[in-house]
Amino acid sequence: MAAEAAATVTVTKTVTDALGRLAAGSPKPATAQVTDALTGAGIAPASLQVSQSRTPTGLEADAIEAAVLHGKDCVIGQVRDGAVTVTVLPVLASGKCFVGS
Repeated sequence: MAAEAAATVTVTKTVTDALGRLAAGSPKPATAQVTDALTGAGIAPASLQVSQSRTPTGLEADAIEAAVLHGKDCVIGQVRDGAVTVTVLPVLASGKCFVGS
């Protein structure tokens, strides 16, 4: 259990650092930029979910979120106007971190 918690702390730091570097240069990053930043930092693509940076009508989203599925935890990171927030939440009953597709 302690090893799982320590691993989640490591993933949380990786997400925080990668999104922080990205947000410093792109305060409103696109979905592909977030994906590239996190996979480039060592996050496995299969464990990563990233929200859309544009709405269905083509407007820029207020924030973009990424979730890394790690055991029973979801490490959720958000970039909003260059500010990064990261939190850890439990995995949903679906086995994913985000609702929907």
